[in-house]
Amino acid sequence: MENNTQSMEEIMKKAEVLIEALPYIQRFNRKIIVVKYGGSAMNNEELQKNVIKDVTLLKLVGFKPIIVHGGGKEISRWVGKVGKEAQFVNGLRVTDEETMEIAEMVLNRVNKSLVTMVQELGVKAVGISGKDGGLLRVDKKYSDGKDIGFVGDIKEVNAKILYDLLDNDFLPIVAPIGFDEAFDTYNINADDAACAIAKAVGADKLVFLTDVEGLYKNFEDKSTFISRLTASEADKLIESGIIGGGMLPKLNNCTSAVKNGVSRVHILDGRVPHCLLLEIFTKQGVGTAIISDEDNLAKGLKRDKFCGN
Repeated sequence: MENNTQSMEEIMKKAEVLIEALPYIQRFNRKIIVVKYGGSAMNNEELQKNVIKDVTLLKLVGFKPIIVHGGGKEISRWVGKVGKEAQFVNGLRVTDEETMEIAEMVLNRVNKSLVTMVQELGVKAVGISGKDGGLLRVDKKYSDGKDIGFVGDIKEVNAKILYDLLDNDFLPIVAPIGFDEAFDTYNINADDAACAIAKAVGADKLVFLTDVEGLYKNFEDKSTFISRLTASEADKLIESGIIGGGMLPKLNNCTSAVKNGVSRVHILDGRVPHCLLLEIFTKQGVGTAIISDEDNLAKGLKRDKFCGN
């Protein structure tokens, strides 16, 4: 009898989870969500499968997800195999012609691996790079005036390609490679690519899977965790100099996306199993959400990050 009671309690808990998720499923049905996938979640097979399962589930319950992936650690590994040393300036990979060839090879390999994983779960996926159909056109990017090689600064996104794939029930998976007016190939920072794509397609959500829990006012003090902030509050954090390292360009991308029409930007710890589902389908959430000042005002500073209930 005790086992039956326990079993019923477990079943009821599952039902409660589904009921809690219902308003979010209704709210974001047929809405576009861009997921920037990188960090440790790409290098751990179990976490990788969890992320792909999460995105696939979003697709099956009515979302329109787009994955933009990186591959930095794998690129560095292959660069090392040919006897070169990976070099970075302000977080951007210095990319000579040989490194560009390696990066394109690795990113395309990662891309097709993700396509396979999605299709194994019964969802149609198409893997493309920013070169396909002129998806991502770039100018040469400089870092503080320094030439860092074939690193691209996105100037144009051909969103029609992505709309066509979404309208035909495909899940697009994008490798961050583009070309310039001379059709030279360029490596693109995956965060930059995800942000540009989210703005171009008018995504309701942009999610960054990272190796940190979210934003902190003081990373050494876990009590300073920020679960939600507005774009203007994010700007103040940036101006204060509190945010540094790799999180600074990421936060700049977040605020840029919100100011250009993306409803919500989320910074999540990709090392947490199913963090994507926990953030989107629960009231509490597990990461940091960045919203527009107007949206914050319209919702009367209420805590629910998604429905405004």
